[in-house]
Amino acid sequence: MEEPQVHPDLEPIAFLLGRWEGAGVGGYPTIESFNFGQEIEFGHNGKPFLTYVSRTWLLDQDGNPVRPLATESGYWRALPERQLEVVLAHPTGIVEIYVGEVVFHKIDLRTDVVARTVSAKDYSAGRRLYGLVNGNLMWAYDMAAVGQPLTSHMSAELKKVG
Repeated sequence: MEEPQVHPDLEPIAFLLGRWEGAGVGGYPTIESFNFGQEIEFGHNGKPFLTYVSRTWLLDQDGNPVRPLATESGYWRALPERQLEVVLAHPTGIVEIYVGEVVFHKIDLRTDVVARTVSAKDYSAGRRLYGLVNGNLMWAYDMAAVGQPLTSHMSAELKKVG
């Protein structure tokens, strides 16, 4: 079966398509700072959404993988007038719905809804920024959790691979 055409509604976010790998830094007022590796894959099947999967792992001071960290998956839906909806699910019992917009190769997303299972940690809001800079995917994530207001949590720089 041949690769389907990218749906025309996805044009503003088509730059995300493919596999990205790189490294970043994380921290929060309630935890120690850390370095992590990451792999993100954006795919499509011809319909007006992108599929999304992200995996991260802890890196030691020499940049070697230590253990898995977070994983998340979901869908990115492009709307008219460069608006965007993103639905993300986490194995930790959290589901997020983000809304935002695309301006050129910059994406600004904020949580509209956060749902948690009984056993999930206290998490109430997030903001994510993504941008294409010199061909690399840069992103930053702020979160409000465990009694803290929206605070910088993680950022990374990823290169397109494959």
